[in-house]
Amino acid sequence: MGEPGLVRAPAVTLGGLARNLHGARGLTAPTLKATIFTWEFPPNIYGGAGVNAKYIATSLARLIDVEVRTLDEGPPPEIPGLTVRRYRPSLKPLSVPDPKVAKAFDVLSFNMNMVADRIDSEVVHTHTWYTNFAGALAKRTYGCRLVATVHSLEPLRPWKREQLGAGYELSSWMEREGLLACDAVIAVSAEMKKDLLKCYEIPADRVAVIHNGVDPDKYHPRDGTASLARFGIRKPFVFFVGRLTRQKGVFDLVDAMEHVPKGTVLVLATGKPDTPEIEEELRRVLKPFQDVVWIHQMLEDPDLVNLYNEAAVFACPSIYEPFGIINLEAMACETPVVATRVGGIKEVVVDRETGFLVPPGDPVRLGRAITKVIEDPKLAARMGKAGRRRVLQQFTWDRIAEKTLELYRSVA
Repeated sequence: MGEPGLVRAPAVTLGGLARNLHGARGLTAPTLKATIFTWEFPPNIYGGAGVNAKYIATSLARLIDVEVRTLDEGPPPEIPGLTVRRYRPSLKPLSVPDPKVAKAFDVLSFNMNMVADRIDSEVVHTHTWYTNFAGALAKRTYGCRLVATVHSLEPLRPWKREQLGAGYELSSWMEREGLLACDAVIAVSAEMKKDLLKCYEIPADRVAVIHNGVDPDKYHPRDGTASLARFGIRKPFVFFVGRLTRQKGVFDLVDAMEHVPKGTVLVLATGKPDTPEIEEELRRVLKPFQDVVWIHQMLEDPDLVNLYNEAAVFACPSIYEPFGIINLEAMACETPVVATRVGGIKEVVVDRETGFLVPPGDPVRLGRAITKVIEDPKLAARMGKAGRRRVLQQFTWDRIAEKTLELYRSVA
């Protein structure tokens, strides 16, 4: 018997994930097509899952045929080998008294709409609870093999009740059904794999760890002063990028600014808030602070890369972070990182080498670590150089796409 609270899945192995998939006799691997389900895709990206979906799709499209099914927002990118089909939630307004619950039902209808069109791919690959259930439907309807990338887990994000209300029960169910139906699951970090095995009774040999990556040609050292003038930012500044959610620990970072050198600016680039209430709460908290620049949008190049480059420190104070692509982006720009010692961050940021790691929920230690970097330019430069070297060695999307394709072939 498994531990109480675990959900059991039938045992299925990856069938030799690590073996040479081209065969010992030098046979050419058969052609393969994959369909990727994702809520986020350009230009609709607001978090790390969307970044992963974008780059894994475009990188895989150089190797195999890839179809993306995603939210109906914006024109599809023109990428050879990549077809993008867009879908909407149900057009009929749902008669649900609580608008938070209605959002979860919208996601469910979006899942069903994506699967209504025939799928001829050998592999369907889903991202997050927003599409996990569609994967389960696709497998049962069309007989395809199913892979999911786990970027986070609903059971470990209880604050989602603030965003979804009773709809949190629905989001958790959709995630669970989708993951238990998988032939293989990708965890974006070793810590994420541990969490997954605690929450769901999925055989460990069905879960592969494939990290997220970064595009070193986009994120690289350069002069970014043009964006300082655009947003009225002066140096030195601490930079934060992320969704406005309690998961990201932004309130701890604000408190930490009481423990950094006077005159240090805090630059917050926050995307879509989980709720209007959390946005208003942050506005109230920031009122006493003068040295704050709050950018109410998810930045893109050139401004995002420019601000990574000009920041004295990139701060990632998350209380829960399965991976944290933003740390890789900063490291690729040779910016030292001060982050919390949680989840996959520990597999990205090397403490005292590419930055500092501190306990979550400890603004004092967070502020002191930021101060060490700001007050020692030689240390900051050394950490920045080490960060980019680490990105180039281990975290490029081409390497990650090759590992993902190997996994596809092992199940297909």
